[in-house]
Amino acid sequence: MTRRPADERGITESAQYALIWPVLLLVTLGVIQAGIWIHGHNVANRAANAGADVASGSHGSTGEAKQVAAGIARSGGLQEVAVTVSTNANRVEVTVAGRTPMMLDLPLGQIRETASAPVERVTRP
Repeated sequence: MTRRPADERGITESAQYALIWPVLLLVTLGVIQAGIWIHGHNVANRAANAGADVASGSHGSTGEAKQVAAGIARSGGLQEVAVTVSTNANRVEVTVAGRTPMMLDLPLGQIRETASAPVERVTRP
């Protein structure tokens, strides 16, 4: 009876998978995390722009601008939303700050975006 040599191919493949799978999972998690972070910045940017549009209008108010910006930020998934509106005679500036939910507890979750616009004025022709 002839004995065949042990096939070590299965052990080598198992070791390769044991090293490759965690790396692939971390890369996938990183891509998902980056997508969530980018989405959070886009939501905050859109909320700040919408607030600036409302506050800069001839019938807009700072309270209404805060309400609109906070509503957009919350509906986009931001948490702990804070909106500040500052105006002067010529410009309005809206800042939206919040936290985007992250799978890993990284300090990248804090987001802050600012938008400014000129104040509309009604003048006689």
